[in-house]
Amino acid sequence: MKQDRIYRPAPATLAPKARKADVPEAGVGEDWLAHFAAGTVSAADLQTMELPHHALLLDRWLGESDLGFVFAARGVGKTHLCLGFARALAEGGRIGPWRALSAVPVLYVDGEMNAEQIRERDKALATCDGPLYYLNHELLFARTEKTLNLARRECQEALTAHCVALGIRVLFLDNLSTLFSGVPENDNDSWEAVLPWLLHLRKLNIAVVIVAHAGRNGQMRGASRREDSAAWVLRLDDAIDAATVKRGAKFVSMFTKPSRHTPTEMPAYEWEFAPDTITGRCNVTFREASGLEVFLQWLRDGLDTCGDIAEAMHASKGTVSKLATRAKAAGRIQTEHRKYILTDGNETPEK
Repeated sequence: MKQDRIYRPAPATLAPKARKADVPEAGVGEDWLAHFAAGTVSAADLQTMELPHHALLLDRWLGESDLGFVFAARGVGKTHLCLGFARALAEGGRIGPWRALSAVPVLYVDGEMNAEQIRERDKALATCDGPLYYLNHELLFARTEKTLNLARRECQEALTAHCVALGIRVLFLDNLSTLFSGVPENDNDSWEAVLPWLLHLRKLNIAVVIVAHAGRNGQMRGASRREDSAAWVLRLDDAIDAATVKRGAKFVSMFTKPSRHTPTEMPAYEWEFAPDTITGRCNVTFREASGLEVFLQWLRDGLDTCGDIAEAMHASKGTVSKLATRAKAAGRIQTEHRKYILTDGNETPEK
């Protein structure tokens, strides 16, 4: 039959060890054949056809339909920064060095903090009205007696419909551990229960920012496959001295997976979120992080040679060697067999 000739390769084209069970039955996949034919374009047509445009939303790194992760150890400042992102996006304003290109509707789904804390932090960061919405686990249970679990398909579908109804352009999920109950963190295959939903949101032009925890090794905790589909990954490292009484947050932000939207390197920044007990405002300051602190952070992450650190920092070996010399003079590292080793020195590095 003609279908046999289409779907059953001739014996000469089969691999030597191909089994009969590996060959599709006649007629299987007919619908997909039509779909593939409709979805295939020539290179020439690709250059001239009108394509969907995915606009940038925040500076040159957060765009429509992005999937991104912000991760850090507990208490470093993940929620502080992401609430700042949400406010800037909804107001069309600025957070640190990054400006929103326009005001867009934002939904912040919170699975950890109580509603009063969220209200206080939002008020401290707000500068004007904007289309920012909160779905807080505590308020949801108080009003409906429902527990938020985005590992369940019915919750995913309902939240998608809710986003569409509100016209949401950016969805924050804070955080991975509390919102996706029953998904083993270290099992790559379990992430498949979540990924199709996230990819569907991408098709709807909804950017998703997921807040996650860092593991003991300094990397994002859990299955590595989660980062494969991410447009960017942002890590925060605590910058508060051990002797300092912590109010607010002070940390260094660094992209461990650069944004696909820009070919230029995004610098690391040192941030401080300082609440004012008198005015109730949160003062946000930032500065570009010193190269020395970035160098030391890569050491904490397990890199210990000049070449590896130079590659990670997108810097020359000469630059890394000079940073190592400064770190050694400050008592922060020592060298052994051409490898850098962190010490217990507490001297403040020069800027």
